[in-house]
Amino acid sequence: MIRIAVDAMGGDEAPEPVVKGAIEAARVSQGRFEIVLVGDEAKIAKHMQHHHFIKGLPIYVHHASQKIEMNESPGVALRKKPDSSIAVGATLHAKGKVDALVSGGNTGAVLGAALFTLKRIEGVLRPAIGSFMPTSTGVCFLTDVGANVDCKPEQLYQFGLMGSIFVNHILGIDKPKVGLLNIGEEPGKGNELVQGAFPLFEQSDLNFIGNVEGRDVLMSAADVVVCDGFVGNILIKFVESLTQMLPLSLKKKIGSNIVGNFGFFFMQNKFANVVKLFDYQEYGGAPLLGVKGNCIVAHGRSTPRAIRTAIVEAYKMVKENVAENIESRLKPA
Repeated sequence: MIRIAVDAMGGDEAPEPVVKGAIEAARVSQGRFEIVLVGDEAKIAKHMQHHHFIKGLPIYVHHASQKIEMNESPGVALRKKPDSSIAVGATLHAKGKVDALVSGGNTGAVLGAALFTLKRIEGVLRPAIGSFMPTSTGVCFLTDVGANVDCKPEQLYQFGLMGSIFVNHILGIDKPKVGLLNIGEEPGKGNELVQGAFPLFEQSDLNFIGNVEGRDVLMSAADVVVCDGFVGNILIKFVESLTQMLPLSLKKKIGSNIVGNFGFFFMQNKFANVVKLFDYQEYGGAPLLGVKGNCIVAHGRSTPRAIRTAIVEAYKMVKENVAENIESRLKPA
């Protein structure tokens, strides 16, 4: 049985939305996985009491007496709070008591715990965080989105390789198209980083389609889009902002008169489906690729639906042996 540890104390409003999302995931588990809520046992129990018909669900609690706040220094917090929900969750995973970790807590602390406890896969220069983004025909996988703001060409290549493996196993795409995010399509465009990375991709056995521009990302040009974490984080947060901007803009444009309001009433369901494409809740969390384990970094503002999706995503990572496949590809002979 696959067991997934969930940081119950991680997130802006935790533990309430985390507990609710974990219960929702447990209800749809259908015997595929168990959930271990890690955190303050009393607080978790208090929120679980608000839910009915949970007896018999595959959900358990592992007590952790400390919590790392979102604004704490990751390194300092991990040293001073060894019994934090993040640290305990990572330790459970490292000891093989769970198969994956999901946390919407302090991102730096989650990264630190994964690196120091789970350890980096041999051969991986730097682990990377990736995230799904909506496209005209489905989704693409953007990596890195924040773990590494200063990179070297060899690291970008590994981000693309790990992203390709992830997409192949999670989305079932054979030979995913890999694109290098740049300011132009020509090989000679861009800064030293992307110019140095281009030949590494070109000489590899990846399905490399060359440079892709910002306008190509949402138009299904590539299945995997590679960039450094500085650019990726800006891009992913820009896309997230569309879920708030689009409804407000539409209402402002067509809702200023009776006819407009009447039209908006009949269009809102269809428009809601469009907005849904850009909603982070639909895609769960961001997988941390390159560590010896399965780790999902959820959004700090994760709703119960987002937590449920992140848990299911973690289950898929375990089931498809994503970490093992990355290791087999990158581990030195």
